[in-house]
Amino acid sequence: MDKQNINNVKIGENVKIYDFVNLYGCSIDDNTKIGTFVEIQKNAFIGKNCKISSHTFICEGVHIEDNVFVGHNVTFINDKYPRATNENGELQTEADWHVTETYVKKGASIGSSSTILCGVTIGENAIVGAGAVVTKDIPSNAVAMGVPAKVVKKIKTKVVEFSL
Repeated sequence: MDKQNINNVKIGENVKIYDFVNLYGCSIDDNTKIGTFVEIQKNAFIGKNCKISSHTFICEGVHIEDNVFVGHNVTFINDKYPRATNENGELQTEADWHVTETYVKKGASIGSSSTILCGVTIGENAIVGAGAVVTKDIPSNAVAMGVPAKVVKKIKTKVVEFSL
């Protein structure tokens, strides 16, 4: 099996993918680890040196930069107004809705069971607490938690570069 081109997936060097992972049309860069029961959809990008924990859903339009940690059971959303059917009562197709992109910047960490709504940016080195629902941008070097997520403090940190 050619690991470099499974279901139009671009996989970098030294990527570790565990069992029961669903990948299609996405890009995963070098030294990243993808846990069990993760789905990464088309037109999603995962940077270098990331850890995507088990049971996480990364949908189309999500851009995750280098050195990002995503905890267990994190869900990304890409549609602001989801509906099953169009105005004619027919099941929607890709032509009936618009992907709203989301950005997770370098060095950010997202806690387990968080939900990230579409159209937000989680800044560099930001930390999202477990169970948070992110509805607005989280600035760089901030800790956010709660439902909806609110910034509770600023942190001083530097992105740790990693290479093998």
